[in-house]
Amino acid sequence: MSDAYANILYDQIEDGIARVTLNKPDKRNPLSPVLIGELVRALEVARDDAAVRVIILTGAGKVFSAGGDLIQIGGAGLPAGAGKPGTLVELFLLLTRLGKPVIAMVNGHAMAGGLGLMVACDLVVASEAAQFACPEINVGLWPMMIMAEIFRSVGRKKGLEMILTGDRIDAREAERIGLINKAVPPEKLESETLALARKLAQKSPAIVRMGLRAFYETQDMELDKALPYLEAQLLAVLATEDAREGLLAFIEKRAPKWKGR
Repeated sequence: MSDAYANILYDQIEDGIARVTLNKPDKRNPLSPVLIGELVRALEVARDDAAVRVIILTGAGKVFSAGGDLIQIGGAGLPAGAGKPGTLVELFLLLTRLGKPVIAMVNGHAMAGGLGLMVACDLVVASEAAQFACPEINVGLWPMMIMAEIFRSVGRKKGLEMILTGDRIDAREAERIGLINKAVPPEKLESETLALARKLAQKSPAIVRMGLRAFYETQDMELDKALPYLEAQLLAVLATEDAREGLLAFIEKRAPKWKGR
């Protein structure tokens, strides 16, 4: 399936797990409109494939992504024969609506738009060699859309410090402030990420889908609206076949057999 894309790779690497790789390592995996368009299409394929339960997103080479392709974003023409372009707005919103967990496997530096893409994923496992920054301020820009993602993961003071200074932070600091879930030695990055993906792939796909939808729907809701909504979602969860199977399996002391409904 990777042959369908020019800027990314898409493969189902084992049962229940798909991997999407930003595949422009010679240019440090820039987020051009064309690459974003391909990424949107690949994520839609994974969303619609019942065999895929978890998606791993990573970068080829030594960098996760150095950020947006400023030449194309600045208005330069698209390459001849390029596919349908996409936008960060489209991509970031799609990531909240997939209904399947997306794990960023951060193999190297994640900067600017690359940082935004990373934090837009549900979970992040990063190499201890990776660094993170919002350097836009240093070239007279401001990470407008990226800011929306950063402040959903990091406190206001630390997030604003990153944006105002443009300074890099290392993986341990990123873990400490909640920008990533876990920093691991480079040689353990893939095994640690796969272990997490396998754990998530064992959960009920129906309940994960419903839970993620409720999580993203309520993140900006006021409490008096969020609680009734979540009460209704709990009743919907309890009405699923997978919830009944999970409770029965617990009582019978066996592994559940999910039906995905």
